[in-house]
Order: sequence, then C-alpha cells, then structure tokens
Amino acid sequence: QVQLVESGGGLVQAGGSLRLSCAASGRTFSDFAWGWFRQAPGKEREFVAAINWNGGTTLYGDSVQGRFTISRDNAKNTVYLQMNMPKPEDTAVYYCATGIYSSASLNPSLYAYWGQGTQATVSS
Repeated sequence: QVQLVESGGGLVQAGGSLRLSCAASGRTFSDFAWGWFRQAPGKEREFVAAINWNGGTTLYGDSVQGRFTISRDNAKNTVYLQMNMPKPEDTAVYYCATGIYSSASLNPSLYAYWGQGTQATVSS
C-alpha cells in the first residue's frame, strides 16, 4: 500500500524558514516527478513547486518563485520543500504528490498519489 506522509509543518514567523518533508512508502518513486500543492481556507488548490525524476528540472508557482526550493532524495524516497522568507499569505495546508510521469508538471491531474497534507501557518 502506497503512503505519502508529510511532516515539518507548523507555525513560523514571516521572514523565517520552514522545511516540509514528504516520505513515501510502499513503492519506490525515483522514476517519477514530485509536486507540492497547497490550499488555503476558502481558496482553490494552488500549485507550489514540482521537480522531475532526477532533480534536474524544477518548476515554481509565481507567488513562491525565489523564496521556496523543492528538492528530492531518491535514496530516501523523499521530497522536500524549503520555505524561506514565508509570508502570511503562504498559510495553507501543503500537499505532496507523485506518480504517473517523470517530468515535472504544475497539473495536479498528472499525479496519482497524494499525501494527507500538513498545515503551515505564517504569522505576521
């Protein structure tokens, strides 16, 4: 049974930093892209970042470009999201996703497996 478990969420002050992790179990995802998405209360799900199978290509949403960094460790079957200089508007539940394709994509339909989400709250 495949499971994706996010961790690292919590409360952080604006301008600080937070690192989210997402560990997969049940199968290996070294050949697949990973993505991070988020959803704030009352808002639609938003693309945050994606990384291709070998880490050579990364994509970022406009609102996080230059502040957040996605990375992966295939040996640990884990993806990370380093959140630097977070802003209150980054407050949301963050979800990791993987599966289906090796290329990074901002389209949530191109990911087969999803984590349960982790809350990140940025205070002003």
